[in-house]
Amino acid sequence: MQIQKIGNTEIRKVSEIDRMALNADWLFPSIDPAFLDAQRGWLGPDFIDPVQFKLYLSFHTYVIRTKHHTILVDTCNGNHKQRPSMPAWTNLQTPYLENLAAIGVKPEEVDFVMCTHLHTDHVGWNTRLDNGRWVPTFPRARYIMGRVEYEHFNRMHQSNPETPVNRGSFVDSVLPVVEHGLAEFVEMDHVFERELGQDVWLSPACGHTPGHVFVHVGHEHGDHAVLTGDVIHHPVQFADPHLSNLADFDALQAYETRVGLMRRYADTRTKVLTGHFPSPTAGRIVSRGDEFRFEFEAI
Repeated sequence: MQIQKIGNTEIRKVSEIDRMALNADWLFPSIDPAFLDAQRGWLGPDFIDPVQFKLYLSFHTYVIRTKHHTILVDTCNGNHKQRPSMPAWTNLQTPYLENLAAIGVKPEEVDFVMCTHLHTDHVGWNTRLDNGRWVPTFPRARYIMGRVEYEHFNRMHQSNPETPVNRGSFVDSVLPVVEHGLAEFVEMDHVFERELGQDVWLSPACGHTPGHVFVHVGHEHGDHAVLTGDVIHHPVQFADPHLSNLADFDALQAYETRVGLMRRYADTRTKVLTGHFPSPTAGRIVSRGDEFRFEFEAI
């Protein structure tokens, strides 16, 4: 993904996993092979496996740099994490921190870590393994979590501590941050005026999880980018927004949020930065009659 410049702010993508093939009907249980075949013309082999019934996803973090702050949005899966229910994410050994260092980001220099939601593949690098203990990876950062989101999963954990919440990531990637006093719980429409001016703000994006948020950079009527987390997982959902992800908490609400995103930003200047689209990743939403498509930026 090219560096995105929104006013005086820069956004870059740092990958943990550039491309992972997942069964299409695991990601979207209702997807039809004939429908998927019909999307190959505009998406091609970078997004749909040319032979198998599989879709490609990327796992990445967005690094937002303002004049005075370094912000990470969503921290992927993490190394050494045990995920028995998802072998592809288990005991990873990726050069994620080295990839951050390659663009000049050291863990101790990160000011904010913003979580669009608390699913496993968005919080993993919140912590790292240190002498058998999970400790915050970014020791000076304030970890921003939606209050509704955290309270929902904390209730699940408290009611049955022996059952892994979010494949175990709540215990190894969220609670250590809270225990170290680095978590800050905010409302879903939070504006960071005091710390960041009015250029970084949140808005509700519920459905995939109860307290999912969008992260916005800039101003909707000028330079503007929206970081969508898991409101949309793959560009085939522009062709059929009804495609529901296996992990959606409320499929109807997730659909309404997804369509709302499309209707609000179609044919506008807003840049859309999604949580899982492989490169070139960034683009804009365009209307095609009553339907929508995603126009990727040139690499």
